[in-house]
Amino acid sequence: MAPLARRQSLQAQAYQALRAAILSGELPSGTRLVETQLAKQLQVSRTPIREAIRQLQQENLVTSDIAGTLRVATLSMQDAVQLYTCRIALEQLSVAGACENATSEELDNLHQLVLTAEQSDRENSTHAQLLDLDYQFHRSIARSSKNLWLVSLLDQVFDQMALLRIQTLQKNPKVLEIRKEHREIYTAIASRSPEQATQMVMTHLNASRDRVLREIERMRQSS
Repeated sequence: MAPLARRQSLQAQAYQALRAAILSGELPSGTRLVETQLAKQLQVSRTPIREAIRQLQQENLVTSDIAGTLRVATLSMQDAVQLYTCRIALEQLSVAGACENATSEELDNLHQLVLTAEQSDRENSTHAQLLDLDYQFHRSIARSSKNLWLVSLLDQVFDQMALLRIQTLQKNPKVLEIRKEHREIYTAIASRSPEQATQMVMTHLNASRDRVLREIERMRQSS
């Protein structure tokens, strides 16, 4: 994390810097957060760091134990199951809405995201880049549904999913397999087939859930 400029409030910048570091894996799950160390690294006082951490706690990205020790949240097997249950329900609505409401331009954008993901393997993309491609694809589908409440709800789930997936992806890159599955979802949406799109997104997310759960269990056994 680089020192902060003074263009925005320092609290806002501190929040954005810490949030990005958590969701990219720069600050891995379980990392202890010490205000004095973070303030020194970002070259600000402890006050904006404290306020930023409080906001991250409200988003469940940072936790505090009984002793008051602050750490980057670590998501459990139960957390993973519940998050995927919510996401599968919401994304069925998302793809069905996209089949009905997506414009030609939005479909073109989805197709480009699919092509970029397919090229990513040859270009040795980083974990953060792959996660960002996955996020862009699914959020673009939600936005094309024209249901703004759905977009808002999915954004909350996506943040927690990013923390969960970076937690497992760093140990096993194969956890994030999006190329073939994204193309199948796109094809169904482009065909304006809500039944097929719903089935494809369920298949995709169920497979993703199973990969993540297997990796969490493997990490638990090796710890």
